[in-house]
Amino acid sequence: MSTDTPSRITLDTGTDELLGHVEDHVAVLTLNRPEARNALSDNLTPALRRQVAAIHDDRSIRAVVLTGSGTAFCAGGDVKGMGSGQTKRPRSTEEAIADLTERQIQLTAAIYELPQPTLASLPGPAAGAGLSIALSCDLRIAAESAFLTTAFARIGLSGDYGTSWFLTQLVGSAKARELMFLSERISARECERFGLVNRVVPDAELQSATGDLARQLAAGPPLAFAKMKSNLDAAARNDLRSCLAREAEGMVSSVRTQDHKEAVRAFIEKRAPQFQGR
Repeated sequence: MSTDTPSRITLDTGTDELLGHVEDHVAVLTLNRPEARNALSDNLTPALRRQVAAIHDDRSIRAVVLTGSGTAFCAGGDVKGMGSGQTKRPRSTEEAIADLTERQIQLTAAIYELPQPTLASLPGPAAGAGLSIALSCDLRIAAESAFLTTAFARIGLSGDYGTSWFLTQLVGSAKARELMFLSERISARECERFGLVNRVVPDAELQSATGDLARQLAAGPPLAFAKMKSNLDAAARNDLRSCLAREAEGMVSSVRTQDHKEAVRAFIEKRAPQFQGR
């Protein structure tokens, strides 16, 4: 890391294809291949995996923003590269499956499992694996000109990086099937209507709106947020009684934190709490 200002730290990602910095406890990772609509590459994707892994255990980071440079979020895999014959392939089908499974776990699963709140900021389209990356975040904010598409059917692929799981969790099986089979472009406003995007703002306001929301998340209680994420994840898979037991564990743990005591003092004193993650 190199320090730019007392409040802003530039992250050394190892490649110009991924930009990163931390400011006000918010880590911002920017996919930076605007000439290719930020399509994933052999440089960009490993760098993103490394940064996500590093962020996981960094308690100074309280919120994470993923975005793209230029007018796109991420076009997914590099389709031109797929047709070049240069793609490295493992020796057997079993090796190929194991390799892709591990790469998926280290990217979208790792993003989804971050203890910090995550926010995808979409200046433009998110397609294919790029859509999966956006959906792996907790929240999504989009410019009005943005759109989402699964895209896989258009290139004869079945989909990866969790697209089928994320879509089913967010919009249900029937809508997920429609989105996968038809691969249509879905506008930001339509995505907002059925829950794929949380907020849509004018293009010119995306950066400021993203910053405001990210800082609001970063100002929240980090330990409680981590428990909330765990509870919400479990709620998608478990019955009510299992979730009640998990929530009870989280509440007992949370009530014993310094953050909770600070929040109570702040409420009595009619001021904003200052959470420390303790």
